[in-house]
Amino acid sequence: MSEPIIIIGVDHGYAAMKTAYFSFHTGLVAHEHEPYTLNNVLEYGGKYYVVGSGRQPLQKDKTQTEDYYLLTLAAIAKELAYRNAGTAADIHLAAGLPLTSFGRDKKAFRDYLCRGGKPVSFRYEGQDYVITISKVSLYPQGYAAVLTQGSMLDEPSVIIADIGGWTVDLMRLDNRIPNAATCRSLELGMIRCLDEISEQIRRGLGLSMTAAQIESVLRGDASHVNEDAKKIIYQEAERYTKRLLSAIAESGLDVRAMPAVFLGGGATLLKHHASAADGLCRPIILDDVCLNAKGYERLTERMSKKHEQ
Repeated sequence: MSEPIIIIGVDHGYAAMKTAYFSFHTGLVAHEHEPYTLNNVLEYGGKYYVVGSGRQPLQKDKTQTEDYYLLTLAAIAKELAYRNAGTAADIHLAAGLPLTSFGRDKKAFRDYLCRGGKPVSFRYEGQDYVITISKVSLYPQGYAAVLTQGSMLDEPSVIIADIGGWTVDLMRLDNRIPNAATCRSLELGMIRCLDEISEQIRRGLGLSMTAAQIESVLRGDASHVNEDAKKIIYQEAERYTKRLLSAIAESGLDVRAMPAVFLGGGATLLKHHASAADGLCRPIILDDVCLNAKGYERLTERMSKKHEQ
C-alpha cells in the first residue's frame, strides 16, 4: 500500500482492550443480521459483532479463537478515526505479552495479528476500512510502560507490578534491566477481586451488583450506591490489597525494601486502599490504564527512528 505507516499500540487485556486513547471491555457478541444500532459494531466476514459488551470468557491462549483479532480490528478503527488518519492504512502494530511467556508465545502471537501482511477489509460503526498490518512489534507488558517514566528508572532496583484483569505480572528491574529470575505471573487480577466483592454483597445483602457498579465505587464516583454495599466493597478491596501485597512478598519481591511501581487496571485500587501500615517503601501508582499501549507506541517510534538513522 502507498499510505504512510501508522504505529498503533494495543494492549490485549483479559478484561479490557487498551489503545493510546481508548479502553473498552473485551466482550464480543456475534449476530447474523445487522443490530438495531451500529455503535460499537464490527462487520467482518459476513457477520456483525457488538464490541465491548461485558468481558471475554477467560482465554489463556488468545490465539485459539478469532476474538482477539476482531477486537484488534475494532481498536485500530477507533484509533484511526480519533487521529483522522483515514480509512485505508498500513499499520505497524505494537503490542505486548507477559515477560514470563514472552519467548514462548511471541511468534504465534505475531503471526496471529499479522495474518501474512495481507490487506483486510471490514466495517466499524458503519465506516468501511481497508488496512494492512504489515509489521508487528512485541514488548514485555509493564516494562514497556515503565520505560516511559524516566525518573523512576534511576533507582538501582524497582519492583514492577502490572495488575491486569486476570493476572498480576511481576518483575524487578536492576539498573533498568529486567531480572528474569524475578518474573512471575500471579492469577490474582482485578476479575478475582470483583468476583469476590460481588459474592460477598450477594451473601450479605441479597443484592446482585454489576462489575460496572463495583468499579465505580472503587474509583470513588458512585454516590448513589447502597451505603451497606459500599462498606462491603471497601472491606473486600482492602482484603484483596493485603492479599496481593502478601503474594508479591511470597514471590521474593520485598515492597518494604525498594520502590514498587503499580500499573494496570488495578493500580487505582492500590491508590485508595494501600496505606503506610502495609509497609510499602515507596509506592508509585501509574493509574493510566492506557500506559502499556502508549509505551508500546513510544518504543516502536524510537526503534523506527534508530533504524532510519
